[in-house]
Amino acid sequence: MATDEKHFSTHAAEIDPRNDELKIYVNGTIVPKNQAVVSVYDSGFMLGDGIWEGIRYYNGKWAFLDEHMDRLFGAAKAIDLDLKLNRAEFEQALDDTAAANGMTENVHARLMVTRGIKEKPFQDPRLSQSGPTIVIIMEHSKPSTELVSQGIRLHTVPIVRGLPMSQDPKLNSHSKLNCILAGIHAQKAGADEALMLDPHGFVNTTNGCNFFIVRKGEVWTSTGDYCMNGITRKKVIQLCKDNNIPILEKNFSVTETYDADEVFLTGTFGAQTPVSEIDGRNIGDGQAGPMTERIRGLYFDLLQRVTAD
Repeated sequence: MATDEKHFSTHAAEIDPRNDELKIYVNGTIVPKNQAVVSVYDSGFMLGDGIWEGIRYYNGKWAFLDEHMDRLFGAAKAIDLDLKLNRAEFEQALDDTAAANGMTENVHARLMVTRGIKEKPFQDPRLSQSGPTIVIIMEHSKPSTELVSQGIRLHTVPIVRGLPMSQDPKLNSHSKLNCILAGIHAQKAGADEALMLDPHGFVNTTNGCNFFIVRKGEVWTSTGDYCMNGITRKKVIQLCKDNNIPILEKNFSVTETYDADEVFLTGTFGAQTPVSEIDGRNIGDGQAGPMTERIRGLYFDLLQRVTAD
């Protein structure tokens, strides 16, 4: 995605011409990008019936791969989806796709599994009898340097990440329409992305990342009850605990975000992304503050350790 000062996102990446010639994994075969297609009868295309993982490649290794596989297999069990491949086979598919693209560093993979091709264009999951559709899109993807220097502008939206009995927000599913609508709402208001509340009106998450604030030396994040408990989020919480940084998982209001000393987002792609503005209120000087920088340094030190030979 090309970026400028007017249009920004937590997934803004430097333009890399190598992405024009990518090879994509589709059901066991690695094919050129322009040949990577799925059926219009695929349950993911029709109904968003599927699950996915976003995984980063550092130093020739997949970061926190065991945890991503845990989440993938847990989600498959939750939606009663037979993945067909085992963990080792998924890992081999990732490695093969990286090798086919000559990738070793600054890589983002999106691993997607749907319930597969349907016999008829209707909702009943029993209409998917052919087995899952498995796709891996892998890109040369280095976060934009402007992402850290400019920060993200957020707008609080009325669309919430809902209760677990409607659609559990902890499930990494293809059904992302509520998050897309939240993002549209924020962009119509002139912001980059959406700050979403939980069903009780407390600060929850953004449409694409987990949310943290820094107040008087303490790091706050939501209880985690109504958001995707991201792997990067968990790493940041643990890094704070390990390094004597006060970390609180608690309910807090939008009002308490306005005069925060720092605000940052976490996600697999951007790691820690500063927030420059919430609802028109400036946060700090718009760049990563000292606590955000400290946590970011600790996080990349951790990445170096886990991906070291």
